[in-house]
Amino acid sequence: MMTTNEGIGTRPSRQAGVLEEATDAGDAPTTEVGPIEVRGLTMQYGPLVVMKDLSFRVRRGEIFVIMGGSGSGKSTLMRHMIGLQEPAEGSILFEGVDFLGADVKTRRDILRRMGVLYQNGALWSGLTLAENVALPLEEYTDLDAEAIGEIASLKLALVGLKGFGSFYPSEISGGMRKRAALARATAVDPEVLFFDEPSSGLDPITASRLDDLILQLRASFGTTVVVVSHDLASIFKIADRALFLDIKQKTMTALGTPQELRENPPSEEVRQFLTRSSDAGPPTGTEAHPDESHPPARQSP
Repeated sequence: MMTTNEGIGTRPSRQAGVLEEATDAGDAPTTEVGPIEVRGLTMQYGPLVVMKDLSFRVRRGEIFVIMGGSGSGKSTLMRHMIGLQEPAEGSILFEGVDFLGADVKTRRDILRRMGVLYQNGALWSGLTLAENVALPLEEYTDLDAEAIGEIASLKLALVGLKGFGSFYPSEISGGMRKRAALARATAVDPEVLFFDEPSSGLDPITASRLDDLILQLRASFGTTVVVVSHDLASIFKIADRALFLDIKQKTMTALGTPQELRENPPSEEVRQFLTRSSDAGPPTGTEAHPDESHPPARQSP
């Protein structure tokens, strides 16, 4: 059985030392199998490699953030972790079971233990909020209609939408739709919750309230939470640990608490990301476009 530290950087790279240092700082040796383990993952679209050599574990009960710049493959990694996309290389284990290598029944059982909140909420527009929340209960349980209705009402109340069960998604605000989607994601009391850019499209106050809901879920139910985000305020508020995907290196280059990574950034890209700093000065004469460094003389009329 691998310890948590051994789940990091299973292939040597220039960043191996950085990753080992980051994990050693926060990981005590353990024989417990984490809810999710990613081993040697390569993500690819045709010939285009998005990310490679990704190896890490998500600890039970933690809020684990996947962060990085736009186009770095954050959402793609989440889709691999929930089984929507197959790896080009590597494997993803859920409670020690290879998800893609499992039989249909085992995969269905694993999916039953997951909840997902997609970036746009992904509510069915033709169904009421209560009917949206009821869908996973109808799919994965044998409860009767009355019990399902009661649970749907309870889940909506827990996210502050008591009395809104008969409303349609088009009749409520964007923040309310996100909360309704969260109610649906928690309908069957999943062990692991995935959030894809939960604060996207929300104003700062609404985004902060959604962060509070995520923290409350973890505190109340011990839920393991995986969040895709580039929202720094949210990352520093909720993350126990954060993984950085480097679009230049095409691999993970940092893993640790956001505070540790900001104070001791392992790379310039991590430092710039966590401090919102580009440090990009004006171009020099040798770096500038020829027309910019030596503009043509004004022609006489």
